[in-house]
Amino acid sequence: MTGSITGPTTLRPSRILGLGGYRPSRVITNDEIIQNIDSSDEWIRTRSGIERRRWATDEETVVAMSVSAAGKALADAGIRPEQVDCVIVSTVTHLYQTPAAAVEIAHKLGTGHAAAFDISAACAGFCYGLSLASDMVRGGTARHVVVIGVERLSDLTDPYDRSTAFLFADGAGAVVVGPADSEDEQGIGPVVWGSEGEHQTLITQREEWRDAMFGPDGPRMPHLIMEGNPVFRWASYEMAKVARQALDAAGVSVEELDVFAPHQANMRITDAMANALMLPDRVAIARDIAQQGNTSAASIPLALERMLETGDATSGDLALVIGFGAGLVYAAQVIRMP
Repeated sequence: MTGSITGPTTLRPSRILGLGGYRPSRVITNDEIIQNIDSSDEWIRTRSGIERRRWATDEETVVAMSVSAAGKALADAGIRPEQVDCVIVSTVTHLYQTPAAAVEIAHKLGTGHAAAFDISAACAGFCYGLSLASDMVRGGTARHVVVIGVERLSDLTDPYDRSTAFLFADGAGAVVVGPADSEDEQGIGPVVWGSEGEHQTLITQREEWRDAMFGPDGPRMPHLIMEGNPVFRWASYEMAKVARQALDAAGVSVEELDVFAPHQANMRITDAMANALMLPDRVAIARDIAQQGNTSAASIPLALERMLETGDATSGDLALVIGFGAGLVYAAQVIRMP
């Protein structure tokens, strides 16, 4: 052997430095949704907890919403765009196969030549991206990483599908991940994640893009479809086990927890998970779905932002976050609120 490769010899702690969100301007009520499906405002509220949701206008693109959310996160962190080393975007609704949305977003943010890439992990995507960013910072690959969860699910929602038409919404949430001052201030716990591909048909597109565009009934959008009952059972009970594993991995007890912010999929799922975890009454629980709807990869950062704005959470609080969705995929970690 004639040479050796050098690299980082120590890990540095990571944390979330700043947080920002973008909520589209269009407010869609349940009364508007039920014009196309056999349902009612009461049924939607009872089954999902959703009172209204936000849908994007033509101008509120995946890129535009992301730039706005990330700009707020950078300002909140006190980090200049040129200090960003990498941009990670989690989305399933950037309708270009290539280039990645992250490349355009990084450019419009003014990051210079930051690394940029998209990931596709559905409703677990923000937690996936957060874990990647934390590992980059801890391992020395990057110092500051912007993680964005963004969706325009209204583009893939069938307004005549009674099982999904009322669920999905649009928006963007972003965080800046960077180094903590000391190991005692580690702000992002180990991720517990995985996939159950044997259940991938429970949440999926109705068809692939080629068939949607060139099939005998095309062209049309390949809308999302979901088998609600088995997804509800899986998310409500299996994900509570994953959430508890994330607490154990971080060395945090339920009694030490301040905030629980699961993916905003369904209010009943949130309640079932909270009950299974036996959360103390003092733990604040994110319920952003009531006003925002299910925004997939954007739902957790948007929920965290709302909790900080309303005072339900404060900087330094210990929060358990968990995302779960199509794949089926999941990821959970304990974080310290920025």
